[in-house]
Amino acid sequence: MQDLVWFLLPVAAAFGWFAAKRAKGKAAGYSDSMLGADYITGLNYLLNEQQDKAIDVFIRMLEVNSDTVETHLALGNLFRRRGEVDRAIRIHQNLMARSSLNSEQRADAVLELGQDYMKAGLFDRAEGLFRELIENNVHLLTVMPLLLDIYQQEKDWDNAIDIAGQMGFVGEQSAKAVIAQFYCELAENARAREDSEATVDLLNKASEFDPRCARARLIMGNIARQQGDYRAALEAYEQVAERDIELLPEILDDMHACHRELGSVDAFIDYLRGAITRYAGISPVLALADILNSEEGSEPAARFIAAELGKRPSVRGLSRFIDLSLSSSEGAAHENLLLLKNITDQLLENKPVYQCRECGFYGKMLHWQCPSCKHWNTVKPIHGVVGE
Repeated sequence: MQDLVWFLLPVAAAFGWFAAKRAKGKAAGYSDSMLGADYITGLNYLLNEQQDKAIDVFIRMLEVNSDTVETHLALGNLFRRRGEVDRAIRIHQNLMARSSLNSEQRADAVLELGQDYMKAGLFDRAEGLFRELIENNVHLLTVMPLLLDIYQQEKDWDNAIDIAGQMGFVGEQSAKAVIAQFYCELAENARAREDSEATVDLLNKASEFDPRCARARLIMGNIARQQGDYRAALEAYEQVAERDIELLPEILDDMHACHRELGSVDAFIDYLRGAITRYAGISPVLALADILNSEEGSEPAARFIAAELGKRPSVRGLSRFIDLSLSSSEGAAHENLLLLKNITDQLLENKPVYQCRECGFYGKMLHWQCPSCKHWNTVKPIHGVVGE
């Protein structure tokens, strides 16, 4: 409260100066005494921490005309930035209610009020005002990103596609790449409804907008696997890694399952050996070690991991090496391995697995849209000793 008083004191001083200046040049309207009385009343409210009443007085003192519109807009904007959204709405609504505004001033007021509503979470009201501005072809560069943000928050992907289609970029990202993600969201919804035909159509549209959209191929692979078409699933999964190698950890278990169904685990082993050479993370190493363990035993699998750990140090790799080594250890060596296993488990406990390349957000699961900065397809596996 005290901070707000100090914030408004300069505003009150400016109001008093402006009101006195206006009074001297007017033959009718407020008298000097009336202006002085209103100013003192407003200042008294302000000093007694009755900010709402003070604002009402100062707004009445500022007649809305070409000289004061910018003052109203700026004051409302300041309140919105401070989180005083209700006050910002009142100021901008008062401004819009005046018939003396020209078209440019009204557009400015509509934009500010729309942002007030958006900050307050009144998305339907904000959308209506932003749509009005788009229809009038004003403030497009400001309004379109705001409207797109609303549609993304409401998961209104059809309208999001429409707006993004009118934009060349969404932030620093290509609008086409972002639209591909919107189609993937619609495809996920169709898949949840068990509408396979609509799902495939939407995924094809995603690939039309962004031929490098790995997510579209990932969903397509999951659909093919669910339908028992394991060869088609494998083809789709391999295309995922070709389009975005960082998604390799997301597909290895599914690929292994498909190869088991087809009786082609040897082909998967060859794929993993190739993946190890082009992917710096530990996931393909661990996948291959699991196969070696099941086919040849724990010792060959442990030796393989130990050799790879020299090239790519990894706590996850060390933890798996200890697991494999425990089965063949006894006595003090076994106890020492258990101690090391406990340490590695503590190092990995609650560690984030993914990080946004744009803003640094950390998470335990893959998000296609970063929950923090709202960029699409920027959350990737963390690399390093405690990551990939």
